[in-house]
Amino acid sequence: MSDTDKARIVAALRAELSARGLDAFILPRYDAHQAEYVAPHDERLAYVTGFTGSAGLAIVTMNTVALFVDGHYVVQATNQCPPSLVTHHHLHNDPPEFWVADVAQTGWRIGFDPMHIPSALFDRFGQALGQGELVAVESNPVDAIWADQPEPPLGQADALPVQISGQSAREKIDKLAGDLRASGAELCVETQPDNIAWLLNVRGADVAFNPVANSFALIDAAGQVLWFVASQKLSRDVTDFLPEAVRICAPDEFLPKLDERTRPGLSVLFDPEFSPVAVRLAIEKAGGAALPQANLLTARKAHKNPVELAGMRTCHIEDGIAWVEFCAWLNDTVSHRGSDGNPVTEREAEQAMLRFRQAQPGFLEPSFNPISAADGNAAMCHYATQADNAVPIRTDGTYLLDSGGQYVTGTTDATRSFAFGTQRPDGYDRAYTVVFKAFHAIATLRFPSGTQGHHIDAICRRPLWDFGLDYDHGTGHGVGHRLSVHEHPQRIGKPYNPVDLAPGMILSLEPGYYEQDRFGIRIENLFEVVLDADGFMAFSNLTWCPIQTAMLVPEMLSEAERDWLNAYHADVLEHLSPGLSPGALAWAKAACAPI
Repeated sequence: MSDTDKARIVAALRAELSARGLDAFILPRYDAHQAEYVAPHDERLAYVTGFTGSAGLAIVTMNTVALFVDGHYVVQATNQCPPSLVTHHHLHNDPPEFWVADVAQTGWRIGFDPMHIPSALFDRFGQALGQGELVAVESNPVDAIWADQPEPPLGQADALPVQISGQSAREKIDKLAGDLRASGAELCVETQPDNIAWLLNVRGADVAFNPVANSFALIDAAGQVLWFVASQKLSRDVTDFLPEAVRICAPDEFLPKLDERTRPGLSVLFDPEFSPVAVRLAIEKAGGAALPQANLLTARKAHKNPVELAGMRTCHIEDGIAWVEFCAWLNDTVSHRGSDGNPVTEREAEQAMLRFRQAQPGFLEPSFNPISAADGNAAMCHYATQADNAVPIRTDGTYLLDSGGQYVTGTTDATRSFAFGTQRPDGYDRAYTVVFKAFHAIATLRFPSGTQGHHIDAICRRPLWDFGLDYDHGTGHGVGHRLSVHEHPQRIGKPYNPVDLAPGMILSLEPGYYEQDRFGIRIENLFEVVLDADGFMAFSNLTWCPIQTAMLVPEMLSEAERDWLNAYHADVLEHLSPGLSPGALAWAKAACAPI
């Protein structure tokens, strides 16, 4: 989209706001489910500003478009959004609620779509705003000016058999109903499609990378479920598969049915971080008691059952084979074609990895948009190639691939960093070695019951801090079972997160280091939390792929670090050798040679 087109769209939106008597409009990336990935129909932030990242918010006034993104997306936002139209701000260091409070004048009417703003964010705006009034719009003004807006998604849903889910939907509903009764609540509002997919043992195709059907649900303490989903998504196989307690309703009945079910004094649970504020407003309007609480389903989903864990281990063997086939191809092809003057490109490498995954019998689709980044591009944590990408992977350069897959039995996510030849940027080997030391520190950690992610984040960062280095992203995120690759509530990072790490949780561990315009380094595996001796817990590895050793500085490694890496590489060969092609096996044996 040209800058002229962007200016035209902003002008049209301002005219629409003016016609509605609004002085500003809060425009988040969120859809009605507060999801990380959204359907094309819901890419309103990208349509207005040009920013296509997965986390951001804009405030459109009559003379400014203020765009707020976190540290992952600063470079991308700068490149995609012209400074003539957009002012750039850090989402956390310069929060949007404080920015609008500073610029709002007496009498300002600031519009927002109550289905696209979570309750907690609405409260932050309300508390910060000294002048002006927050005004809920009945229809989104962006939709009014978006002439060629794509239709809402109608991807086909599929039933997930108990042989893969490990537990029937009826059992899950009964346990949730029991949780509700124990909490004293009578109704639970669920707006997160991955939670609904897990509860009902259904997977969908509405959103790229996430196998979910966009929908809402109301679950009561008697175990009755109203599922608000477009009937066009459901085949007879799915409707016959659902328990009798599940009743299908149209999505536009969601708020009316919530109003109908909420009698005065009824206690209704909702998640303030992930439910749109429209939910809370509807409960309060009907006279119910709106109970903000971390989502009960989110917590249950995070604790994988034995069948789900077995499926995750199985799909990581398939994914490991794809990774090793790719690594063997990459190292050989970069070397040969680089010397011929026809280098492999970032896009070509990304597509090659997809082909190797597609050769695995259980592969379904990627689990996120891969980060295939050479040299300085790897310093952008959420870099993405474009269809016309021709950025070369040079024989004297570096490369990073962060990539994952959705499989029949689970979800994967891993990152490896590569260097080719003997010439590397100054400081690269030291930084790579320190990142490995950080990875080893967290991967081998034992921790007591009650440990939360923010308690152990510094243990991972300590090796980097010793050298004056750090990274501006979390250390680990939760991962779903054939669901979202970024799953709540478990995570490891600097921010406070009052969620105990517990057996059955799956997390990534992914320290890194980045130098703008020079290189980026990250090592990432998935792990499951397991019980260890003496009542402590530990991380058990799921990801099987060699960690390149050529860039490690030997004198910087301890004996324990060398021994761990050698043992890990021996396990890689044991797990993957039977499924590798002869060429990939030869490469893997060399890559896994003891150091």
